[in-house]
Amino acid sequence: MTTPRWISSWLPLLQRPFTRSCPRAATRRLLHPPEPAAAALTAARRGSCTPQSRAFGLSACRLKSTDDFYSSGYTHDDDDEEEEEEEEEDEDYLKDSEVEELFQQQVPTGIGQGHHRVFIVHPDVKWGSKKQYLTTAELMMAEAVGLVNTLDNWTVVDKIILSTKTPEKKKIFGKGNFQSLTERIRQTAGITAVLVNVERLSALSEREFEEAWGVKVLDRYSVVLHIFRCNAKTKEAKLQISLAEVPLLRSRLKNEMVNLDQQGGGSRYIGGSGETLYEVQQRQLKEREMKIRSALEKLRKKRHLLRSQRKHREFPIVSVLGYTNCGKTTLIKALTGDSGLQPRNQLFATLDVTIHAGQLPSRMTVLYVDTIGFLSQLPHQLIDSFSATLEDIKHSDLLVHVRDISHPETVNQKVNVLNVLKNLQIPDRLMSSMIEVHNKTDLLENYQSAESDVLPISALEERGLDELKTAVEEELVKSTGKQILNLNVNLSTPQLSWLYKEATVQDVQVNADEGSAVVKVIISAAAHGRYKKLFGGA
Repeated sequence: MTTPRWISSWLPLLQRPFTRSCPRAATRRLLHPPEPAAAALTAARRGSCTPQSRAFGLSACRLKSTDDFYSSGYTHDDDDEEEEEEEEEDEDYLKDSEVEELFQQQVPTGIGQGHHRVFIVHPDVKWGSKKQYLTTAELMMAEAVGLVNTLDNWTVVDKIILSTKTPEKKKIFGKGNFQSLTERIRQTAGITAVLVNVERLSALSEREFEEAWGVKVLDRYSVVLHIFRCNAKTKEAKLQISLAEVPLLRSRLKNEMVNLDQQGGGSRYIGGSGETLYEVQQRQLKEREMKIRSALEKLRKKRHLLRSQRKHREFPIVSVLGYTNCGKTTLIKALTGDSGLQPRNQLFATLDVTIHAGQLPSRMTVLYVDTIGFLSQLPHQLIDSFSATLEDIKHSDLLVHVRDISHPETVNQKVNVLNVLKNLQIPDRLMSSMIEVHNKTDLLENYQSAESDVLPISALEERGLDELKTAVEEELVKSTGKQILNLNVNLSTPQLSWLYKEATVQDVQVNADEGSAVVKVIISAAAHGRYKKLFGGA
């Protein structure tokens, strides 16, 4: 088969993934090649891939960030207007050095420096609103150990589960339990930090514990934040982590000033400014917080603009979500064949939202969004800080909830994921159409689901993927309002070429004698309207 001229000219670009350096005007020409009807007819007869699929390299398409995809997928009718828009965006574009400066300012001390030998204490609440009913103290301890082991050079030297009836009190535990815990910590050699396995410690509790035990005291919030800081790569992730650290920094500043007050130095004024040291540091922290929020707002506006540009392409978006380490990235790799994805058996291995293109059985192009994993007992401040990233979930066409069905806490994990989605105010249409997937069935013997309307799969062994793709396709046709139509096409016009670019061509039945064809397509209502306007009501 002779390679069409437009493919030969663009072959170097087709052989590498899209990046931000690819000019928009050039990208638009790549996604909308001037393909003659004859070449399209030859491709249809021989079952070749569509220009759409060729452009995206569906078998191994990896777009490193949402910005990469939205930039590459954007099309416009006027190249000059594109260049003007790009210049306008660049005015607001944040420099790497600016983000890095904000990221490295006022890093919480005592967490990331060198090696940590951690003692973990889990308060087992016996009754009341703080009691965990869907899990056990042993399983929660296991998750805390997993968090610590996720970090390089961190090790667990000892752990203990202690009962408590009064978790709201300053020292959490009763007098006897607290005294025995203090003795055990002091007798354990080499401890550099104690992790109290609760969502968030108050400033008062943290100070009391550090005075009693003589080592750094951590909670789940501070440990998870450090994991995020270690995994952050993009500007948006770094800014969101910096914002999430502000409450932690404010709490520690308060503790430090209490210590200064006790030494008689906390109320001193700085020069002739009329401000105390505490007030100066609070103001500096507030100014930094405002800078971070301003920078995030720029990124949010840009993300909104790029999302609206993406809608022009009308590619369905499927957000793959679930509890951390449930196998989301492995599943997306299996669905798309993206060899660039390297899943890791680690908590919060995925921190930045990435988009990956694949094909459904009908050859419809679909974009899978790999999202940040969820975790139980995380404060709202942390979720709020990542609201810009999680906002992409709201704008999806479909949600796929992946569960690690082999995990002993799988039911509790499901509840936590659904609670986060509820707090994010995900639209009812997405919640009602969400597909639930039971992953890692290869780790269970004689797996039998007691739940209806779920799909059992093994992403690692690529089992059950055909059924999942079919289910995704059926839901997308419903949710996006796409239609399956048979259109009569005159082969002497650009109709067939246009359909390959703007819709999903499933089948072409050629009538060579009449120079026409019946084309079966999946097409959106908007694209069908444009088609009728251009070519009449055929």
